[in-house]
Amino acid sequence: MDEITHFIALPYDRTDGELVPGQQAKCASPAAAIEHAKNLWKTFGHAGAAAVVRTGHPGMKTTVLRTYGMVPNDLEQERFFS
Repeated sequence: MDEITHFIALPYDRTDGELVPGQQAKCASPAAAIEHAKNLWKTFGHAGAAAVVRTGHPGMKTTVLRTYGMVPNDLEQERFFS
């Protein structure tokens, strides 16, 4: 079976002193995810953003491509990606 690959840009906002994830955006390529994450952070004023790749099914693996601003230290362990 072929692996499923998702390129995702994910913003983070500060709420009550904690970083919480915003609405994730699926992108067409790794470069698009990186650019979208950068724009989320710079243009829309989020506390931070990350570009990640999710591969595999049913067991998913997360690879962080790039981060901007403030993001959780353990992005590879986050379980909220769909």
